[in-house]
Amino acid sequence: MIDQQTINQIFDAADIVEVISDFVTLKKSGTNFKGLSPFSNEKTPSFMVSPAKGIFKDFSSGKGGNVVGFLMEHEKLSYPEALRYLAHRYNIALEEKELSAEEIQQKNERESLMAVTAFASSYFSSQLDTDEGRTVGLGYFRNRGFRDDILKKFNLGYSPEKRTAFSEEARKSGYKKSYMVKTGLSIEREDYVFDRFAGRVIFPIHSLSGNVIGFGGRTLKSDKKTAKYLNSPESDIYHKSKVLYGLFQAKKSIVSADRCFLVEGYTDVISLHQAGIENVVASSGTALTTDQIRLIKRFSQNVTILYDGDEAGIKASFRGIDMILEEGMNVKVVLLPAGEDPDSYAQAHSSSEFLEFIQKGERDFISFKTELLLADAQHDPIKRAQLITDIVKSVSVIPDGIMRSVFLKESSLLLGVEEQVLYTEVNKIRQRKQEQQWRREQSGNRQQIQQAPTIIPKQPVVPGFVENVYSEVEEREIIYFLLKFGNMMLHIRGEENTEISVAQYIIREIQNDELEFTNLIYKQIFENVEELIEHGGEVAERNFIYHDNAGVRDLAVDIFTSRYELSKVWKRKEAYVEMPGENLGFEVPKSLLSYKMTVVEKALSQLRKELEKSEKKQDIETLNQIIVRIQSLEGIKRELSLGLGGRTIIR
Repeated sequence: MIDQQTINQIFDAADIVEVISDFVTLKKSGTNFKGLSPFSNEKTPSFMVSPAKGIFKDFSSGKGGNVVGFLMEHEKLSYPEALRYLAHRYNIALEEKELSAEEIQQKNERESLMAVTAFASSYFSSQLDTDEGRTVGLGYFRNRGFRDDILKKFNLGYSPEKRTAFSEEARKSGYKKSYMVKTGLSIEREDYVFDRFAGRVIFPIHSLSGNVIGFGGRTLKSDKKTAKYLNSPESDIYHKSKVLYGLFQAKKSIVSADRCFLVEGYTDVISLHQAGIENVVASSGTALTTDQIRLIKRFSQNVTILYDGDEAGIKASFRGIDMILEEGMNVKVVLLPAGEDPDSYAQAHSSSEFLEFIQKGERDFISFKTELLLADAQHDPIKRAQLITDIVKSVSVIPDGIMRSVFLKESSLLLGVEEQVLYTEVNKIRQRKQEQQWRREQSGNRQQIQQAPTIIPKQPVVPGFVENVYSEVEEREIIYFLLKFGNMMLHIRGEENTEISVAQYIIREIQNDELEFTNLIYKQIFENVEELIEHGGEVAERNFIYHDNAGVRDLAVDIFTSRYELSKVWKRKEAYVEMPGENLGFEVPKSLLSYKMTVVEKALSQLRKELEKSEKKQDIETLNQIIVRIQSLEGIKRELSLGLGGRTIIR
């Protein structure tokens, strides 16, 4: 475990803007930074990072937290893993106690899978220094012209021909067979365990943070029955549809160039890097997915696809490009000379020559697609009609109206079709999609209503003779004022104009009435603030944003980054509306009165039910006790009603 002093040192050293910038393109916005949400698909940036507070808030998904919370959410790291990541980044030495056998057994399975893949990557790389590895694996990489620095940059390696070499070495090093099998590095057949990648050169696949999560293996045999490339199967840490090869190595360059080159294979990426062009990623021979496109979009809106001369392959990729257009991104296409692919062209040309070729040869996708398909349909009216429909569908997915208009005008000239006809078809398609989307949303809303869970009180609250009183909304409002404005001062009338902080006032009122929050997170926050005030402290954002309770952290971030959220007291038919915090002398007492009224009303409701039961049982003693309690609460309710009706107790 990591000691608290080291954890504090990590938090002090970590620059949240710097860390998050490794994953999201951020732009300065006043004192904060903004970017597109990494957790949801959005067109307008609503992801905010506050360097002063050390927090992020994603208003599109509701997620928020500190720098460790971001790594945990985005990279799916455990709390210790996120701390180790930051410690490594900022060169902070970690001193951890040796884990017990029980603690090792309880280690997160994901962390165990990561450990196996990290070991495997190191093992495969080391095999390039063996006799077999130098002859076969290194020989292949040398034949491709890869330098030593490139081999190291991409952690390239080799898996020995012996079918059990890796599996045996991993078992000797203490790795469990179950994790070796779950990562796909080993295959189990009855009692026999063997290597998936035996006899192949290895291309490790990295996550955005640089962890090895999977592998690609290329056979060096000419046997047609053997698959040329083999990838790791899906696992808890590797999802092929959500990964782009080379993105870890390319992300900074993509941001710098504000452009991403998209190629097909591992060696295309590596050769371009060796040629000095680093803003390149590969789909690894699979059809593009929405998740992959959104990965690129985090770093740049501009994508240039590099094609070889395979016309069939180009046409097969059209669906993926439509998906890129649908995300509102700018797509360019470059067709390489006949017989060339990005790998071979990069090997034969310098980076400046390659970039010059791209600059001269790149075209927008719509005109490229139109001309390519037009060549097949020149003298065939049916094919021509299909082509027009195909182009219109591609244009229709573009979210920006101006861009659609520009492409429709260009397509009209190329196709010889009136522009208005194309406009009409595009509008039909878009309207149809909107109707389908509306139906899905309506269906989803109905299902959500049907499946909505019933809120169940978690514990009894004061007054002591009433059980299961629950007042979630009012409790949250009080916590909102407690955290957001706890240090602000109030002046109390009738007490010699005594000054008291909002936090002190709320604590005093809650304690005087012996009330207790039912929500455990709110209760934790209230008790923490109570302890701070008792020791002469103040409500500091840091104490709650970096709290050891994840629920407290999340709520604190939500409160401290909340937008123009109207306080609930203004929703009770007030004559005018102000923003929360503009009139604390009115808002805070009103919130407390509202909370107490809710507790009293629910207590009365419960007591009346008990009264009915006692009347049926003719239990006179209990009946009298309940009547006394009801009368007492009715008196308190009248007093609360006066307060809520406009009597100001604080100015």
